[in-house]
Amino acid sequence: MKAFIYTLIICFAASSLFAQTDTIKTRSSDKGDADTIIIIKSKKRHKLKFGIGQDVAEVNINNNEYDTTYTASKAPGFSFGLTFTRFDIGLATLNDNGSFKLSPQNQFLNYRSWRSSSIGFDVLQLSYRFNSAFRIYTAGGFDWFNLRLRESGTIQRDGDVLTFVPDDIKYTKNRLRASYLRIPVALDFRTHDDADGRRFHFVGGLDMGLLLGSSLLQESTENGSQKRGGDYHFTKFRYGPFVRVGYGGIGVFARYYMNDMFDDSPAQKGLRNFSFGMSVGW
Repeated sequence: MKAFIYTLIICFAASSLFAQTDTIKTRSSDKGDADTIIIIKSKKRHKLKFGIGQDVAEVNINNNEYDTTYTASKAPGFSFGLTFTRFDIGLATLNDNGSFKLSPQNQFLNYRSWRSSSIGFDVLQLSYRFNSAFRIYTAGGFDWFNLRLRESGTIQRDGDVLTFVPDDIKYTKNRLRASYLRIPVALDFRTHDDADGRRFHFVGGLDMGLLLGSSLLQESTENGSQKRGGDYHFTKFRYGPFVRVGYGGIGVFARYYMNDMFDDSPAQKGLRNFSFGMSVGW
């Protein structure tokens, strides 16, 4: 019985969502012939919005026609909801007291530049639009910092300070990772649409992060794959300026954190994170 009721509910929802509207027109002939009845079938259009306001993400359902409606500007006001945007993929680099060359005490963090990455995206957004060109927003998302180590050895977890123990194992992968809840606060400026319907974006602001977790992943012939989660002294809270510049839906970003990358580890004082790369969405 329950299965039958659930089936009826699903069928009713589907018919409501994809229902068709019949438009009946009658056309009479000038010669007095019988009327011709024309039935035009058109599907109902549905727009699913993931929040409140004009800047939230939305999806058009059951609409295969090209929408030629042009909106000159978006009205001022607040928007809040899911966003699924600003997908960043870039390279992570270390800055050691103003230099991109690591000091002797930090040589164990020597990394593979093209395999060390910063990946993130936003899922929730609160914004206020002043006019078509300017808005200010804050968002919530996730960011993953991955450092591919070159040196053979293991960074110890849950130690008093950040400690590296060298060994003779040949690792195919030796990756130190930290995941953060990211909270940007930014001012977004965009130009008017050009002839192709695209525009330039210029975004700048403050990026903050709360540590969610950290781990060390090692792969070798001797020990197989090992993942060790724990405390690797990553800073619990990070902050720094960032910029985004782009055209259409694609852009580039750069982000520099002002505080040290590791806490309670004096030898790593002044070691900071700088990342840059490509971004999709605004």
